[in-house]
Amino acid sequence: MVFRSLAVAMNNRIGNLVSAAALLVFACSVLPVSAQTAEAEDSLITIESDTQSADNITGVVTALGNVRIVYPSRGMVATSRQAQYFSREALLVLSGDVDVVQEDGNSIRAERVTYNLDDERALAKPMPGQQVQSTLLLKQSPSSQTPLTP
Repeated sequence: MVFRSLAVAMNNRIGNLVSAAALLVFACSVLPVSAQTAEAEDSLITIESDTQSADNITGVVTALGNVRIVYPSRGMVATSRQAQYFSREALLVLSGDVDVVQEDGNSIRAERVTYNLDDERALAKPMPGQQVQSTLLLKQSPSSQTPLTP
């Protein structure tokens, strides 16, 4: 019950992490925490993981172990071993077996993905000696297709 109360409190304060404690640590098998900024409803992000910590001084939320992030307004679900949300920079950094899937069918697999929520830009990096794998559904309008002629 205490964890649920803390999760509700974080839901309303992730943009302005305010608390008397400098560091809060949550530990359980899976603890959903919703993060919502005051600017817009569409910025709701739900983070589930084995453990989570929120540093009120730096504004960083760290999730460790079996991380699952749901970002409904972007139609995105991501999984990784670790995630850090930097509230001041609006950055989400996923690391360790990162798998990001969008509802339109696009996906990306990498060792590390940095996603800027404001600019909606992602940078994916593989493990050394590996590659990033992306699956993209390309949509073409009928007018943009050009017949192949010899």
